[in-house]
Amino acid sequence: MSARLSLLLLATLALGACTDHTPLDAQAAEAHAPVAKAPAFAPPPESAIPEGPYGDMVRLGREIFVHTRKAAPAYVGNGLACVNCHLDAGRLADSAPLWAAYGMYPQYRKKNRHVNGYGERLQGCFMYSMNGKAPPLDDKVILALETYSSWMAQGAPHGMKLEGAGYPKVRPPAEKPDYARGQAVFERDCALCHGADGRGRKVAGDYVFPPLWGPDSFNWGAGMHELDKASAFIKANMPLSRGGSLSDQEAWDVAMFMDAHERPQDPRYNGDLAATRKAFHDTPMSLYGQRINGSLLGSEPAR
Repeated sequence: MSARLSLLLLATLALGACTDHTPLDAQAAEAHAPVAKAPAFAPPPESAIPEGPYGDMVRLGREIFVHTRKAAPAYVGNGLACVNCHLDAGRLADSAPLWAAYGMYPQYRKKNRHVNGYGERLQGCFMYSMNGKAPPLDDKVILALETYSSWMAQGAPHGMKLEGAGYPKVRPPAEKPDYARGQAVFERDCALCHGADGRGRKVAGDYVFPPLWGPDSFNWGAGMHELDKASAFIKANMPLSRGGSLSDQEAWDVAMFMDAHERPQDPRYNGDLAATRKAFHDTPMSLYGQRINGSLLGSEPAR
């Protein structure tokens, strides 16, 4: 080794010995590095849906999305429609809009532990949120919803999270979510639309405001039964037309109150409540299999 190279090596080692930085410091710096802003996107207006067979399929997808129980009755087991969790016919930013979801598939999902295509993701909505059964992937219902989503997402970058995608995360609550505080928020801000009993409101036999628990609501497998997802949706979108008006704590509290009520059973239930919780609900965000106000949730599902 040359004398010059030896001196350079010694100098490098000396600098490394003098620095206070460690691999953990580098990791922390990376964690606090500026995150690239998600690109903005706006879906085309509904007036731009074309005529002809393709446009007909787009319109069918929208009809299924907005009037799911009527348009796809074979696959719906409750009183909900897709539009109840994805507002403005799946167009509204921060309400899990379809135009932001479509381009993110295929992707791995922890929920079923494999890579899902967009069609399989839609199947899951029918099984859990709609408490129904999954349409076959080649069914016209799936094709129409895929077409409607694809049409809205035209021009959006594929595989890139867009501004307004999903539900914005809510900061952890300052205090543990509380049933009684959540009940007070519900009675003040939610009961007018969803009913004092939380089971929705109907006009001429059809729900105009969806049930939040009970036999006609989403089941224990739906993402909305988890406190973080429910609080995020509530904070961004509820009360209707007044999204963002609740504090973070209020959003967590009312999510706790809503999710502490019985609903239809998780379709993955294997006959053992504790085992089903361990397999599918092993998170503090799920109240399934937990005792709240003396009730063991999931043990007597709403029917």
